[in-house]
Amino acid sequence: PHCLKCQCETSHPQSILYQILNKEEQDETRWHPQYYHPCYSISSAGCPCEGNRKVVLRTPEVTCMRASEVLLKTITFIRNLPSFYHLPQEDQALLVQQCWAPLFVLGLAQEWVNFELKEISVPSLLKKILLNQSLTDSDKVENSSLGASLVDVQKMKNFLEKFWNSDICAKEYAYLKGIILFNPELPGLRFRHYVQTLQQEAQRTLMEFSSMMYNRNLGRFAWILGLLASLKAVNAETIAELFFRPILGEVNLNELLLETLYFKQDLL
Repeated sequence: PHCLKCQCETSHPQSILYQILNKEEQDETRWHPQYYHPCYSISSAGCPCEGNRKVVLRTPEVTCMRASEVLLKTITFIRNLPSFYHLPQEDQALLVQQCWAPLFVLGLAQEWVNFELKEISVPSLLKKILLNQSLTDSDKVENSSLGASLVDVQKMKNFLEKFWNSDICAKEYAYLKGIILFNPELPGLRFRHYVQTLQQEAQRTLMEFSSMMYNRNLGRFAWILGLLASLKAVNAETIAELFFRPILGEVNLNELLLETLYFKQDLL
């Protein structure tokens, strides 16, 4: 089959504006199956412009609502940890701001939140603007967001697929969230030793649970911890751009998270 050429491989002797206005427009694509076509694979493409491709949610009105629910459940999980409140507020704020993104992705996995994407066609939007053509509702949704990195979003989707194929139970998710939240490696922590103790306790509890459930076989425990390492690649800005900018705009998500965390619990 004929492989799609990358835009950076095309050249035209005319001006940049001419190239933008006359570039062939590609149809919007669903995440699958085309993205898994051997000629359309990000992992094998190796093209320098792959990292510049941007995507938005195909159904933001549905997915953003589910994402907001997952984020609220994530904050509720933190609020229900008595040990968290033994830390000074500076450490609490640091942990939340630095760990909310991987916790959120774990929440997406636990709630089985899947989502479809569409790639932003920047040249076609610019063409309509320059030619003073009216934008459709779909164009306005795309234009309201800068879009998230396709490469980063694919990493997150790959992580979700691995967890969905692992049959993780609710208790395992809770222990994993504790391991993620209490990260003693964050610079600036005042009670680093206490945070480390809490993380070790979560790891020990997860190990004991896995040993009990799987006939003292710790292979699953080690494998799940290995999965958590991939969460370090989760980009908080990508998550904010994809799931929350369409509904929150330019709101500072870190500040919103802290306000929600310390909001009166009986109002949640």
